[in-house]
Amino acid sequence: MKIMLLLSLAVSAALAADKPNVVLLYADDLGYGDVSCYGSRTIATPRIDKLAAGGLRFTDGHCAAATCTPSRFAMLTGEYAFRQKGTGILPGDAKMIIPPGRATLASVFKGAGYQTAVVGKWHLGLGDGELDWNKEIKPGPTEIGFDHCFIMAATGDRVPCVYVQDHRIVGLDPADPIQVSYKQPFPGEPTGKANPELLRMHPSHGHDMALLNGISRIGYMKGGKAAVWKDEDMADTFTAQAVKFIEASKGGPFFLYFAAHDPHVPRVPHPRFVGKSGMGPRGDAILQFDDCVGTILAALDRMGLAENTLVLLSSDNGPVVDDGYKDEAVEKLGAHKPAGPLRGGKYSAFEGGTRVPFILRWPAKVKPGVSAALVCQVDFPASFAALTGQNSPASALDSQNVLPALLGEDQVGRSELLEQGGPVALRQGSWKFIPATAGVARSKNTNSETGNAPGPQLYDLSKDLGESQNLAKSEPSQAQKMASALEKARSVPAK
Repeated sequence: MKIMLLLSLAVSAALAADKPNVVLLYADDLGYGDVSCYGSRTIATPRIDKLAAGGLRFTDGHCAAATCTPSRFAMLTGEYAFRQKGTGILPGDAKMIIPPGRATLASVFKGAGYQTAVVGKWHLGLGDGELDWNKEIKPGPTEIGFDHCFIMAATGDRVPCVYVQDHRIVGLDPADPIQVSYKQPFPGEPTGKANPELLRMHPSHGHDMALLNGISRIGYMKGGKAAVWKDEDMADTFTAQAVKFIEASKGGPFFLYFAAHDPHVPRVPHPRFVGKSGMGPRGDAILQFDDCVGTILAALDRMGLAENTLVLLSSDNGPVVDDGYKDEAVEKLGAHKPAGPLRGGKYSAFEGGTRVPFILRWPAKVKPGVSAALVCQVDFPASFAALTGQNSPASALDSQNVLPALLGEDQVGRSELLEQGGPVALRQGSWKFIPATAGVARSKNTNSETGNAPGPQLYDLSKDLGESQNLAKSEPSQAQKMASALEKARSVPAK
């Protein structure tokens, strides 16, 4: 044991001396089957494929939850979101749910001397209560370890539809102050419900409030017209900011969290991608994300940084087709399977909810290949603390050091994992257990499975990756064993 500890410390020290740059490319609602290197034959993602060919492609890599806010919370803090109240899908005016000063993935890198930035979708709240968007917007990312930020507050389908850079709205005209409400509309302002004739994209469910750029959103907004983003330019805007940060930080080391919006709704890709996938705006948005990946990788190449830059690509949760807009995603889906061979998707406790594309490339250290190790984004704080020669943050309750698995030196990874979908499920090796949970089995609006069922569910993923054969009755001892293990794992662990 002592020899192993000394060896582990020696490896961590050696890696810390190298201090690779780290770039986290994070898609939004990208499914396991949405990229060609994971088996899709209906859509081509050549830049992501190239990244995978030069690195490790994980076949059992997970986000921590099947929806956006909780998965991002867990990834940054190292704590499963279900342990903290108020970590569900947030409105755009929510206060920040990670308190200032709490250790995060960003503060881990900052503690190792890295320049840190987040660009893209935030969706973890801003401010500490009643926020005046026309003044300093804080606390925010810069209060939890990021040196710089260029973000949207929540999502493209939620107001405010503006960019925030550090503590200010970008391009805000003081003579046209912005107001945001999630309670009632502003008199005289158009909405999707009242003014459908102004829409260029109609909602399928919800999303009928503030109307901006011909698209109605969730929540109400008034003013700030000069600062309103153009949806078609969003991907290019975020990518340009990411490249700008890399150029400014090329002396290294740096950590960039690039949180793309694609292929989340509303799907409004740039005209150069429209119609290219043959699958409507959702497919076109996936091509757009692939292009963003290529642009950022090309910037690393151009600056001679690729060899010693660790690039991680993943998604915040599994896929969803109709998520609130009539955008032809359902009609033009064809033979495409967004979750590939997996059951479920976004909002689901089945594997399609959290098992997502998960690729790591670090040419200086990692040999290309495929890994079946069980890894999860909740482990980033502990694993990157080890990479940079630091202790894991005490508040990262659920984060485990799986660095050997991430680097391809361990083919096992975690021994167990909690997957937060509708219910919270448990993975132990190839076994998957979902407890009996009240609630609908399928969401009417999104036509997505939740994982809810009146009785327990047990699957052997080594023989049944699609979770089609419930073994809870034929393997009662295994089901009971995992029910007890799940109850224990849900309690707060000692760190």
